Amino acid sequence: MITVPIELGDRRYDVLVGDRVRHRLAEVLPASVRRVAIVTQEAVGVEVDPGREHRIFLIGESEEAKSMATVEGLCRDFARWGLTRADAVVAVGGGLVTDTAGFAAAVYHRGVPVVHVATTLLAQIDAAIGGKTGVNLPEGKNLVGAFWQPSAVLCDTEVLATLPPRELRSGLGELAKYHFLGGGQLDGLPMEERVAACVRIKASIVCADERESGRRATLNYGHTLAHALEIAGRFDLRHGEAVAIGLVYAAELAALLGRIDQARVDEHRRVVQAYGLPSSLPPGVDIDELVELFGRDKKALDGITFVLDGPRGVEIVTGVKREVIDAAFERIMQ
Repeated sequence: MITVPIELGDRRYDVLVGDRVRHRLAEVLPASVRRVAIVTQEAVGVEVDPGREHRIFLIGESEEAKSMATVEGLCRDFARWGLTRADAVVAVGGGLVTDTAGFAAAVYHRGVPVVHVATTLLAQIDAAIGGKTGVNLPEGKNLVGAFWQPSAVLCDTEVLATLPPRELRSGLGELAKYHFLGGGQLDGLPMEERVAACVRIKASIVCADERESGRRATLNYGHTLAHALEIAGRFDLRHGEAVAIGLVYAAELAALLGRIDQARVDEHRRVVQAYGLPSSLPPGVDIDELVELFGRDKKALDGITFVLDGPRGVEIVTGVKREVIDAAFERIMQ
């Protein structure tokens, strides 16, 4: 087992990474917690024992379940059960579960403790770490949410072996991102060490910028195009698959702006393709629609905003002209 501490000034919690760490749940819950609301999905199929009175609350399986209606339903169910501020929420599942249950925990009674038991690679290296919670609106992804740090995160690498191949591959899209955020050659490490390396990178960024006022936005590398593709919603892409395309697009955009050379673009393509992920736009893309969706991205502060690689590493870039955006699209067409 590997323990990665998250240090946030006067607050601290641990991320535990390794086989069977889900069985440490009772140990990491705050000692004062009396009852636990376990939020999960029927398809997750991972059982946990919080060592206290508990009840299971199921949410929907599809992205449509990541909504304000689901959060309201959870909070009403919590209230009917009598959950109080002396109790806790435990999210067991992937990013949809940790984002949605985490937001419900943040707003119920103005905040109750939450522990994430992350069961997908995507959740273990990204969604469950750092305290960002939220749900979607019809107008865009993750537009409503709160910063609400968990009391602990359990990344059980044993359960990754049970994931469908495409779900695991989706997580590899986020893993590919960390190659360019200081992770280096992660593909040569055992899975437990890969996950821990990604958690350390995210922890260092979160600790420096908990509320996403600057540096933390770099964790959205590859996500500007990824979120637009997901919102457009016609392309049968998992999140990590969309991120992989977004990484290659961001590299091509950075090259056109003179920020990186062709060798660095080729490295992006190599990493993405080595994980068996797509690197080109799916058929039927409407470029104008995607550019309009770029403007709704939650990190957009001054027109269209991108996170791009460059001589100082990955950073936020604004003011990219439409002709450069279109030229980068041409480079990733099938």
